[in-house]
Amino acid sequence: MSVRRLADQQPDSFTFTKASEKLVTFWLNKYPEAKKASAVIPMLWIAQKQEGWVSEPAIQHIAERLNMPRIRVYEVATFYTMFNLAPAGEHFIQVCGTTPCWLRGADDLKKVCEKRIGKKGVVSKDGKFSWNEVECLGACANAPMVQISNKDGDEYYEDLTAESLTALLDNLEAGKAITPGPQNGRDCSAPEGEAKTLTEKSLYDGSAAKKLKLPNTAKAEA
Repeated sequence: MSVRRLADQQPDSFTFTKASEKLVTFWLNKYPEAKKASAVIPMLWIAQKQEGWVSEPAIQHIAERLNMPRIRVYEVATFYTMFNLAPAGEHFIQVCGTTPCWLRGADDLKKVCEKRIGKKGVVSKDGKFSWNEVECLGACANAPMVQISNKDGDEYYEDLTAESLTALLDNLEAGKAITPGPQNGRDCSAPEGEAKTLTEKSLYDGSAAKKLKLPNTAKAEA
């Protein structure tokens, strides 16, 4: 895994909002005092959902709240790629580039992002978009796919083409709602098209079965 570092430009301070503080309290209450460091990942995630990324002041604040050395929180934030270490766009797009998605056209999706948004990790001029390439997001049956994170959540958009991803970005830019899941009319991960194998009816209607002599019977039975 490549080295991950904090952004060069950092805010002066960080504080949880009232809404975020309620979530922090919820997670802290899950652990006894001696184990409250276990809340480090939820607290980093809350900070990211609040600001769009995890800053150095946020890491310092969380370290103080959990009575942890700052370096320990830094290690967690830099290890997990789910944490953005630099400002992200209003809509953060993660393009899966692992083998199943790559074989099904992930390179085309990356080209759309490069043309529409810019280089990986760069926020678009209007602040609406940023993107990155990530490893497997676990939706291989619906490759290629992306995850789009914004104030509404973190949703999967699957069975994409360059054209359908472009349409998603158009709608997001226009402030329109987009529907997660397969973008080609597919039902979840159902097979696409008609069955191509094992279509001979005799395989299923019993007509090809041989008569068998069953034990303790007087005649052969089907």
